[in-house]
Amino acid sequence: MSSRPLPDMQLRVPTDEDALAWHRVFADPEVMEFHGGRPAELSVYEELTARQRKHDAERGFCFWTILDEHGEVVGFTGAQPWPHENFGPVGEIEIGWRLARSAWGKGYATAAARTTLERVRAAGVERVVAMVHSRNERSIAVVRRLGMELAETFTTPASQQTGYCFRLELADGLSRP
Repeated sequence: MSSRPLPDMQLRVPTDEDALAWHRVFADPEVMEFHGGRPAELSVYEELTARQRKHDAERGFCFWTILDEHGEVVGFTGAQPWPHENFGPVGEIEIGWRLARSAWGKGYATAAARTTLERVRAAGVERVVAMVHSRNERSIAVVRRLGMELAETFTTPASQQTGYCFRLELADGLSRP
């Protein structure tokens, strides 16, 4: 395990302007490799940021915008109800993250995910899941750092891709390897 310090960062409820920032920082095929393979339209991020503001107002958590130590948007992290009704952990709270390519390998995902776990536990969530593409080694490493355990393997209906569902019980406290 690396003992490297985690980066300074802030999380905020996404603003209207963050839809454009997310669209810009995620307009990289490498970033989108496990999220459909190509950049999404701006309207996707406009809808997503609006939905996240609603989640925050109703639940006290959402996918927050990650700001680096300079105040620049480098991605998002957070939690939301699993958004699909036809597969996966229907009815559960999913944690997740997506970072700009320039922010990879710097500890942002782990730092932001740990903050997410603290916030959702404070909001009364007892268990979370993380859905990860089976080839996404970077995200699998993050869920392992969080102490999450593989619960099941699934196939996405649209793309027929294999993914993993990791779970973590929050009632017993956070794992801090």
